[in-house]
Amino acid sequence: MKQSARIDPLLRRAQEHEDSVARDLAERQRALATHESRLDELRRYAEEYASSQMAATSPAQLANRRAFLDRIDDALKQQAQTVDRTRASVDIERDRLLLASRDKQVLEQLAASYRVQERTIVERRDQREMDDLGARRSRQASLAAQESEEQS
Repeated sequence: MKQSARIDPLLRRAQEHEDSVARDLAERQRALATHESRLDELRRYAEEYASSQMAATSPAQLANRRAFLDRIDDALKQQAQTVDRTRASVDIERDRLLLASRDKQVLEQLAASYRVQERTIVERRDQREMDDLGARRSRQASLAAQESEEQS
């Protein structure tokens, strides 16, 4: 079996791995976009609520408003942490994709090198066969010429 044929299963496996990592990266990027969108919505809501002029008629209502603003602030912090974690996850997946791509590229270059070597071997063998055939024909022609001289 040729070396290039032996490396083909490795190339297929490397391509499958790269595809899998690319799918994981796309999934993480979608999750990041979703989390960023939620964070933006929370920020807009917090700004709208904070800037609204609600008539607080009692200290209890003021305390409720303050508690609600604190809960929104906590939700913003938590969502920002989620965005940061997801962004870090996207970065990790991007690095994994670069590594998988590099691994596949190395295998592709190796396979191409093997194919060039195999072609060179075939071309040399073909050239040797052509040279041998030419030498045989030349010998046969010279032997035929000698025989015809001897007969004359």
